[in-house]
Amino acid sequence: MRLPYVPDPPPTLSAEDSAIVDRVRARRGSRGLTQLDRALLHAPAVADGWNSFLGAIRTKTSLPEDIREIAICRVAVLNGAWYEWKHHAPIALAAGVSEESLNSLKSDRAEGMNEKQMAVVEYTNAMTREVKVPDIVFNKLRPLFTEREIVEITATVGAYNTVSRFLVALDVGEMNETNEH
Repeated sequence: MRLPYVPDPPPTLSAEDSAIVDRVRARRGSRGLTQLDRALLHAPAVADGWNSFLGAIRTKTSLPEDIREIAICRVAVLNGAWYEWKHHAPIALAAGVSEESLNSLKSDRAEGMNEKQMAVVEYTNAMTREVKVPDIVFNKLRPLFTEREIVEITATVGAYNTVSRFLVALDVGEMNETNEH
């Protein structure tokens, strides 16, 4: 990483910082602090907000796991965030995404996916590459998902674009020189 990781356990200057570390640890459970957490903890208030927001994206939406993880993995590929890919590809597989479908996310020819999954890939591509989503892409998504799900998909893609850009900019996990994992 371009900065040193915060030690684990992190040195804390205040009770508030200690509470932030405790909240991050609680969300991570037995995995403990990740390299991403140890990068974010350079700015405890940012780490706290990140933990809350990404915790909601990951565990409090109504999206099926396969839809969420396809979006996250596609963002990882588009932005070259192989640390993100390394952590989310196994979750996608566990959520029922086939190996063929997962590997096809590494190219522009997503294969072996159902209509909903393909619509999410196209939407993720548009949001990540151009930001402004063309009507033709949005109109494929609209009949397949509820308004709540569309907001959740949009928030997931937006959030993981933030995550991937943070990971790549600071080379969290030291994976920038890799082409894929």
